[in-house]
Amino acid sequence: MNSFFKITLFVTLLVSLGANAKILKEKYKPKATFSIVKWEVLDISFPIKTNLKSPFTARFGALFSHENGSTQEVPGFYNGNNEWIIRFSSSIEGEWTFVTFGEEKSSENLKGKVRITKNKANNPGAIVIPKEMPQNFFYQDGTPYFLLAFECDWLFALDYHNKKALPKTDHLLDLIKENGFNQVVMNVYTYDVSWEKDPKLKTHPEHEFGGMDDMFPFSGNNKKPDFSALNPEFFNKLDRTISLMHDKRIASHLMIYVWNKLVAWPDMNTEADNMYFDYVIKRYQAFPNIVWDISKEALFYGRADEKYINDRIERARKADKFNRLLSVHDFKFCAKYPENVDFISTQDWSDNLYNKMFEAKTKFKKPVFNIEHGGYEESPYVVFTGDYINAEHCIRRNYMCLFAGVYSTYYWQGASWNVVIYNPFEQPIDCIKPKFEYYKHLKKIFTDFDFTKLKPTPGKNGSGYCLTNDNGITLLYVNKENYGINAWHLKPEFGERTTQWFNVITGELTPEVDYDKNEKQISPWANKTDSILISRLKS
Repeated sequence: MNSFFKITLFVTLLVSLGANAKILKEKYKPKATFSIVKWEVLDISFPIKTNLKSPFTARFGALFSHENGSTQEVPGFYNGNNEWIIRFSSSIEGEWTFVTFGEEKSSENLKGKVRITKNKANNPGAIVIPKEMPQNFFYQDGTPYFLLAFECDWLFALDYHNKKALPKTDHLLDLIKENGFNQVVMNVYTYDVSWEKDPKLKTHPEHEFGGMDDMFPFSGNNKKPDFSALNPEFFNKLDRTISLMHDKRIASHLMIYVWNKLVAWPDMNTEADNMYFDYVIKRYQAFPNIVWDISKEALFYGRADEKYINDRIERARKADKFNRLLSVHDFKFCAKYPENVDFISTQDWSDNLYNKMFEAKTKFKKPVFNIEHGGYEESPYVVFTGDYINAEHCIRRNYMCLFAGVYSTYYWQGASWNVVIYNPFEQPIDCIKPKFEYYKHLKKIFTDFDFTKLKPTPGKNGSGYCLTNDNGITLLYVNKENYGINAWHLKPEFGERTTQWFNVITGELTPEVDYDKNEKQISPWANKTDSILISRLKS
């Protein structure tokens, strides 16, 4: 390691030492009034001695009543060491009163108040799907939510062994946020990959997070599991990660199970299986940044069947009193049971990706999210190549999804699975760096032009992909191999227009000029990079 890298790494870790993402935690006191900000999270801790045989499955919670007359039941959970927690957040300002219930007499009829104050300016609330725009995501405050996801299955493990802070997680999440991503597809727990690992990892064990035997959600470990109890230490560590993501306004797309990563799960529908599943729902539902996903590749690998997944959905709906959005990482399932999920998750690697995504957009009257499009951008290690590793082609596939009207996900082989390089831009100069900046440019154009108001217009595609809105905006995605695109609908007889070009690789914008009335529109970056022709109708 060269001296520059050592200094940079030291400074990064030093700056990040404070990133501990502590949830506001208050010890219960009779007649106390707690205060939190709207859409923030409060833990009320109850030190109650228990003799229950199975405290992790015990009934405990509180009934909250708002001064406006509304009520909400909030489940609590056992946190080990005779500590029980009610985790609460609210989308309503004002005063709530609560009274607890539980299986032990000492946990019943404990009363208190929680006062909710105005939300912070940077906190728009949970992700929702409004009835009037059922194919798009919004925040609770009405702001459009342009979902741009980043897969990092092992995020829970990145700072697991750091008892004081989350410097690596903090650094990676900052990079993710700075480059436009606002959702991380991640697992509660995953153990290891089944495919052959890159030999170079042996010389860089700091980047390997698979096969660690001191992290496990149950007692024991993955090799010798004890399914009689859960491991509170594991979940306290996961709390820190989810809380830090919430602080940064990054959603956790939380996959509760994964079948193909060598996890020693308990048998389906056993007491241990239900204990784990219910506990995850109870513990994380109060976080506004939570999006549930029953399982990664739910119907693959010979484990779960449709009945099991449907039963898990019903179980989650019943237990989740905050009504967070829910999907299943399996298009076969979502396509067969669209009414059971809030949005459609698909994994489509097709060469004709645009057409496949447009078909899904047209078929399902709810948001469609391509959670895997087969593009896994190259990294210093060969982890899992999929069908495409070239960074420019990977970004193109994301645009193909978006121009079909569906949301998409980014994968980098250096962060998506067991390999996690949290500081890629501080690696040696010859290290293959990710092209995060491509997605920063992508996010900007769909912020400048509200994605929720754009609609795919295949009749105007020509040799590109077309999005239009009701205000006369046209966006045409043009591949770099395109010599020139015929855009008949931009001709003067359809209204005077302006045009400019956007470079999807550099983010460069050409000046806006009057439409030149030529039949073919030729990108200034033809044969160099993909671009987008932006045309505005003069009013």
